[in-house]
Amino acid sequence: MGNLKITLKKSTIKCKEDQKATVAALGLRKIGQTVEHEDNPQIRGMINKVSHLLQVEEV
Repeated sequence: MGNLKITLKKSTIKCKEDQKATVAALGLRKIGQTVEHEDNPQIRGMINKVSHLLQVEEV
């Protein structure tokens, strides 16, 4: 599988605690920050949970 480039696009201020924890587990802290992760089912599940806050690109 390839890699995913994940960028935080919206704030987590009014999000539920589990969504904040998911964003933190992806390694994102600031709006506009980008991280790369290997494409696997666990990462895809995390992305689906907070997809309204993220922008995802396949690399």
